[in-house]
Amino acid sequence: MRPPKVYSIDEHRIPGYKLDKQAYYVIEKLRQNGFIAFLVGGGVRDLLLNVRPKDFDISTSAKPLDIKKLFKRNCILIGRRFRLAHIRFGRKIIEVSTFRAGESEAKLILRDNIFGSPEEDALRRDFTINGLFYDVGVQTVIDYVGGFVDLEKKVLKTIGDAKVRFIQDPVRMIRLVKFKARFDFEIDENTFLAMKENKKEILKSSATRILEEFFKMLESGSAKNFFYLLCKYELLNLLSPVLATFLKENENAYSLIEIVDIFIKKNHPKALDRSILLSSLVFYILETKLKKNYVDNNKLLHLGIINVEAKKIIDEAFRPFFHISRKLKAQMVTILSNQFKILPLIKPKKRSIRIPRDPFFELALIFFNLRCSQNPNLNNIYTQWNEKFILSHKLKKKYFKRKNAKI
Repeated sequence: MRPPKVYSIDEHRIPGYKLDKQAYYVIEKLRQNGFIAFLVGGGVRDLLLNVRPKDFDISTSAKPLDIKKLFKRNCILIGRRFRLAHIRFGRKIIEVSTFRAGESEAKLILRDNIFGSPEEDALRRDFTINGLFYDVGVQTVIDYVGGFVDLEKKVLKTIGDAKVRFIQDPVRMIRLVKFKARFDFEIDENTFLAMKENKKEILKSSATRILEEFFKMLESGSAKNFFYLLCKYELLNLLSPVLATFLKENENAYSLIEIVDIFIKKNHPKALDRSILLSSLVFYILETKLKKNYVDNNKLLHLGIINVEAKKIIDEAFRPFFHISRKLKAQMVTILSNQFKILPLIKPKKRSIRIPRDPFFELALIFFNLRCSQNPNLNNIYTQWNEKFILSHKLKKKYFKRKNAKI
């Protein structure tokens, strides 16, 4: 085994105050009990890029049961194929994994649950920029894969043969686009050609994992870039032809996604419900269809019809590859259809504000408020509906208090 390249604090310049206190505590406790433990992956990458890490993950020589014994009450073990430790500090979770020995050059990952060394663990990771370790004890960055230099050069490169790595796990292609969207790095030529040649492999990947990557990007503040690149690299048309076609052919297709990005950056990655995030992808598809098929042809259009059309659009956009849960779909239907209750496509003779009993209606109001950022002329309409919603909510509370009062 070749020795890693080790970078001192004078070279990497990661300030100690940027380390998460709980992650530092976990690493020190593991070290004090005779185990090797490093900060790994995206956390190290983000610290080197002077970006606030979303997660501080740790890899260690300790086995899952050893970790459980050390941290007892605030530690739970998850996973079947390979067990991970989640150590809880209130709402925060520090994920701790045991060093793994993956089959880095196998055509398919058949076994990924073998314990290994730090070098083996680094070599089984996806991209060089994610294969770095940080030793908090001596404040050094440990590099087995050339990731430190690639970070300096702003290059995205797979660890090992790119073609093999993408066939092993096609979700890595989505992750490649994700890092390109977030950091605007150049993609290494061999890595790019491998993605281009093997893009159809994406259909063999886990739909659940790809949907989770979509959610992460919708919560990242870089969703507009991400979906633009997915279209450009012809990955989205394999996963969702309807969504890809609309994004390519319509000028305003990205406008709501851009508003979501701005909102997330100003607030918090989890500031918007996931049903709102997905609705931002398909709202204009629904609106365009309703205008073309009903309004322009003077056909009858009411909320019942809009409900049906909203369900169809959700199925057409996601069902070919993804599985949207019943609850999530119900929330999206409420959000999408109620946009045309709040602001009808055909102006009624009398406008009356009646708050529906739908438990998800508040999500529709939040979505409409996002649309106000795009069109400030809608602010008055939002204010009227929101005030009515708050009033009806207060009346409901009073009603239930009276109903549940002791006689």
